[in-house]
Amino acid sequence: MLPSEKAVWIANRLTERFGAPNLTPPDPVEELVLTILSQNTNDTNRDRAYASLLDRFGSLEAVRKARVDAIGRAIRVGGLHQQKSARIKAVLQRIHQEQGRLDLSFLGGLDLDAAMDWLLASPGVGKKTAGILMLFSFGRPYFPVDTHIRRVLTRVGLISSKGNPHDQANGFLPKDPTLMATLHLLIIRLGREICRPRRPDCPNCPIEDGCVWAIENTQSPAGGST
Repeated sequence: MLPSEKAVWIANRLTERFGAPNLTPPDPVEELVLTILSQNTNDTNRDRAYASLLDRFGSLEAVRKARVDAIGRAIRVGGLHQQKSARIKAVLQRIHQEQGRLDLSFLGGLDLDAAMDWLLASPGVGKKTAGILMLFSFGRPYFPVDTHIRRVLTRVGLISSKGNPHDQANGFLPKDPTLMATLHLLIIRLGREICRPRRPDCPNCPIEDGCVWAIENTQSPAGGST
C-alpha cells in the first residue's frame, strides 16, 4: 500500500470508529488566537482561557488595545500566560497595522507558500499553528502535525521519528483539504484515547492491522499474540 493510499485507509477506518468530524471553517483571527492559547495545554484549558479573555475584554479588538499584563491575567488558566499574552498582543497588532482592522481574509488570496510565510513571520507562530489556520479556516492543503499525530504516523510507519514531521507528512498526503482536516482531528483523538505514549490500547485500535509498531510489539517471538 502506498503512503497516500494508507492515509486514505486510516481516514476511513477512523471515520468508521469515531464518525466524521465537524469541519465548519472558523473565523481565522479567532482561530489564530485559539491556536496560540492551545500551545502546551489541553483543549479544556484553551477554551477556558479564551472564554476568560472575551469575558474580560468583550472582543478581540479590545484585547488588541489592552496591556500585555492584563491579557496575561485573563488567560492565566491556559498556562504560559506571559508568553501567550505577548504573542496574542503582537499578532493582533500586526494584523491591524497591516490591514486596518482585525481581518485575515487577505490570506485566502495568497498562494499557500506566501500565506504560510506571512503567518510564520508572526511572533510565536510555527508551522503547526500556521498550518492549522490555513487548513481549517481557509481549506488550504497543508497538514499540521502535533505531538499525537507525530506519534501515530511514526508508529504506523508513514513518517520517520527523525526529520521534520510537517515536511514528511505533506510530502506523501494527497492535496485534499477535507482528507487532511479529517485525518488531523481524528488522529489526535486516536492519540489521546487509544494510541497513547505509554501502554497504547492496540487491541482496541481501528488501525492496528496496518500499524508497524503494533505488529512488532504485540506479537510473541513464536508469532502468536501476547
